[in-house]
Amino acid sequence: MRARRLRTGLEGWGGVGAMALACALAVLAALLLPVVHSHGGDDDGTAGGGQGVAHGSRARAAEECKAPEKQTLAPSGDDGPTVDEIRAREGEKRKLIVGVDQNSYRWGYRDPNSGGDAELEGFDIDLAHRIAKDVLGDEDAVQFKAIPTDQRVPAIQDGRVDMVVRTMTINCDRLKDVAFSAPYFQTGQQVLAPKSSEITGYDGTLAGKEICTAAGSTALSTLEQDRTDGKLPEGVDLRTTVPNQLDCLVRLQLGEVDAVVTDGALAASQAAQDPTVELKGDAFTTEYYGVAMKKDADDLVRRVNQVLEQWRADRAKGWQHSYDRWLSETMDDAAKSLPPTPQYLRES
Repeated sequence: MRARRLRTGLEGWGGVGAMALACALAVLAALLLPVVHSHGGDDDGTAGGGQGVAHGSRARAAEECKAPEKQTLAPSGDDGPTVDEIRAREGEKRKLIVGVDQNSYRWGYRDPNSGGDAELEGFDIDLAHRIAKDVLGDEDAVQFKAIPTDQRVPAIQDGRVDMVVRTMTINCDRLKDVAFSAPYFQTGQQVLAPKSSEITGYDGTLAGKEICTAAGSTALSTLEQDRTDGKLPEGVDLRTTVPNQLDCLVRLQLGEVDAVVTDGALAASQAAQDPTVELKGDAFTTEYYGVAMKKDADDLVRRVNQVLEQWRADRAKGWQHSYDRWLSETMDDAAKSLPPTPQYLRES
């Protein structure tokens, strides 16, 4: 077995100590946060406003999925059964319940340098507050639940959350289980490795290397498909999978793996946490992040799409403001993104 190297010189926010603490906090939070069930419309999606037709249209589109980022409903501010259910919650429970990450630097994370009880902050957190403001009239009327990468879809299906805002790629497989908003961010899979590594990107230099991915991630499914199709370099080891994507950075820092494959947007943030690693090569896929919700929550999907339209157009505190605040420092040189232009299903 190849000897493992303990890499030294860990610097910045992403040192092993901070990473271990962050991961421990994620597990603790997931255990302590209460399970709150929310209920959407009827299972057949026919409740209210003719949404059964739209739901059926979307279901057929998912079955014929070729451009998953376009398989969503046109924006609307009309109320419906799912929104009504959320608003009917009483007292302290009258909150939008959102599954998020708390360990993705600049996306959804607790800054250990802020002192005290660090609040969640980041690009995805800004969006969640924006949706809560629209649905409940209060941007702070939101309950965050830390959700591991491989629990994003089950958390929605089980009713533990109303939605997931967690760097979640819209793809055809997931459209069979959940509904997505229009895309709010464009990215692609990239390789992250030590600066001293001979790896140059998603190419032959990965031959014989051990790669870490998150269980249930697009990265893992892409690599497994490429291996099936004979596109993966010879001898690449994919056995190392982790519940949370950040755990891969820890494995890389400890020398337990040779590289990480994940979304370029996340990889850029991880490179900012640890200056001894860097993105290697260009993105080898094109993917879009969306807000995930229950398949029958048509009114909530439309509502979120309306929020996204307004967020993109808001020059003061909109998409660009959040990008400049959280992501421009880490992404402008490596994986810069512009707000995607949405396209919606035609309903007839």
